[in-house]
Amino acid sequence: MEKEENQTNAFKDHSQDTTDETEKSEENLGNTDKQEADQKPNEEVKDPTPEEKIAELEDKLARTFAEMENQRRRFEKEKEDAFEYGGYSFAKEALNLIDNLDRSKHALESDVKLKETEALNKTLDHLDIIKKDLISIFEKNNIKPIDSINKKLDPNFHQAMMEIEDDTKEPGTIIQEIQKGFTIKDRLLRPSLVGVSKKVTKNPEKTDENKENPENK
Repeated sequence: MEKEENQTNAFKDHSQDTTDETEKSEENLGNTDKQEADQKPNEEVKDPTPEEKIAELEDKLARTFAEMENQRRRFEKEKEDAFEYGGYSFAKEALNLIDNLDRSKHALESDVKLKETEALNKTLDHLDIIKKDLISIFEKNNIKPIDSINKKLDPNFHQAMMEIEDDTKEPGTIIQEIQKGFTIKDRLLRPSLVGVSKKVTKNPEKTDENKENPENK
């Protein structure tokens, strides 16, 4: 009798445990459904209307055409620059020919043994002809020398290398050209290296001394 009672109690305990687990599972499912319901947006996302889609496509199309036009303009500018200034590097290197001709002429003129000889005069004449031909070829290709002598110093075209005292010229006037500069079209190829005038500086000590000693004048 006691054995049967124990079995009955064990069965009740097992049934109670099963019921508790079932209730917990149902509670968990309820909580999960509640969480999913909370996660859903209050308002559903609406699909864009046909008018909105058309407006978006028109905007993208306008942007694409604008980008294509910008690229076309850049390409045209690059092509134009390549055509106009494609020989820039070559022209800049070619200026060394003129520099070397000037150096050769100066060296020959400074040679004491060749001074006032017929051979020297003929050689200098030939060098001048070659230089004139080179400059003529450059000018045909829009490469032109920069005028410097007696011009005001322009930093866009000239580079001052020295100052020379000269009261006959306005300060900043170019009175010496060390190396000729050139332009190609509207672009600077190389600046002219020049010397500019400045006012003669008077020594105040000598002036006072001359005033005190007029016979030293």
